[in-house]
Amino acid sequence: MTTKMRSEIAEQPAALRATLDSLLPRVDEVKALGERTRQLLFIARGTSDNAAVYGRYLVESRAGRLAALAAPSVATTYRRRLDLDGVLAVAISQSGRTEEIVETLAWARDCGAATVGITNGGPDSPLAQAADVALCTVAGEEKAVPATKTYTTQLAALAVLALGLGAEVDAADLQRVPDAVEELIANPGDLDAVVEGLADKHGAVVSARGLAFSTALETALKLKEACYLHAMGLSYADLLHGPIAVVDAETPAVLVAAENSPTLAGTVALAERVVAAGAAAYTIGGGATLAKAGTAALNGPDLPEWVAPMGLIVPGQLLTEALARRLGVDPDAPRGLNKVTQTD
Repeated sequence: MTTKMRSEIAEQPAALRATLDSLLPRVDEVKALGERTRQLLFIARGTSDNAAVYGRYLVESRAGRLAALAAPSVATTYRRRLDLDGVLAVAISQSGRTEEIVETLAWARDCGAATVGITNGGPDSPLAQAADVALCTVAGEEKAVPATKTYTTQLAALAVLALGLGAEVDAADLQRVPDAVEELIANPGDLDAVVEGLADKHGAVVSARGLAFSTALETALKLKEACYLHAMGLSYADLLHGPIAVVDAETPAVLVAAENSPTLAGTVALAERVVAAGAAAYTIGGGATLAKAGTAALNGPDLPEWVAPMGLIVPGQLLTEALARRLGVDPDAPRGLNKVTQTD
C-alpha cells in the first residue's frame, strides 16, 4: 500500500513547477521591498524553520545581506518592541494559520519592518493577509503530517526571494530543479542499505554545513517525527567540537553535501573519520567523492549548490518514509502530531 507521504513525495516535481511558474514573475515585487531594506529577519517554526535556515545562508552567501532567525517569543511572550527599521521580515508557514507566526509578523511590521509571507495556505490565509507581499506556494493539499512538497516549494519561494534581493546566481538554474527532483525520486541510490543500517538503531547524527545544513536539520526532523529515531541535526563544524563523541557503532552518521560545494571536502573528511572510528557513515549527495568515503550512499541532484537543497532533501524524505514502514510506523500520522501546530 502506498502511503500518503510517498504519494506527496512523488508530487514534488509538479508542485515545484507550478510554484516557480507562479512566483518567478513576482521577482520585481520583492525587489521593491529589497530596495528599502538592508537585512532580513526570518520568522518560522518546525520544518519552516529549517527552510528559513536555507533562506539565511542563501541571502547571506549569494545576495550579501545580513540575515537572522527570529525568536518569536520576544514578540509573543516578552512583548518587547525592537527597532526593525530597514529590516525585511520574512514569515514562513505551511498553513499560513499558525497564530504565533502571524502575530510575530504583525509585530515586526509594527516595529517598522517590511514584510513577506511564504505559505501554502493561499492568499486568503491570515499570514498572506498580514504581509506586504505574499509568496504563495502551489503545492496543493498535503495530507500526510510530515511536510514534503510544502517544504521543497518553500525553498523554491525562498530562491525567488533571493533573486529579488539581487542574488548573484543564474536564475535559469531554478528551471532545472523539478527535473532533478524527478530523477532522484526514480533513482535515490542505495536506499535499502541505508534503511537496513538504521532499522535497529535508536539514534543517529545528521550533519552538513553551509547551504546543505538546512537539509541536515530537515532530515533529522523527519527521522524524529516519523520514525521516532533520536536524530540530531548538527553543523559538522559544531559536531567536531565535541558531539562527535556520540558517533559509534550504535549511532551512525548521515552526512549531506552538494557536489560542487566548498563544504564538500570537509564532509568527505568527516565521513572518513566516522568510518575509521568503526561507525557507519551514510551519505546524501556529494557525488562519487563523498559516496566513496561512506558506508552506503544516497544520490544527490545534478544542480548548482544554491538550488541543490531542493533536491538533497528528497532522498532524506524517501529514507524516512521507507524506514517508518520498515519499523511498522505509519508515516502519514506520527503519534502526537497534527498538521497545524499552535504554540503560545
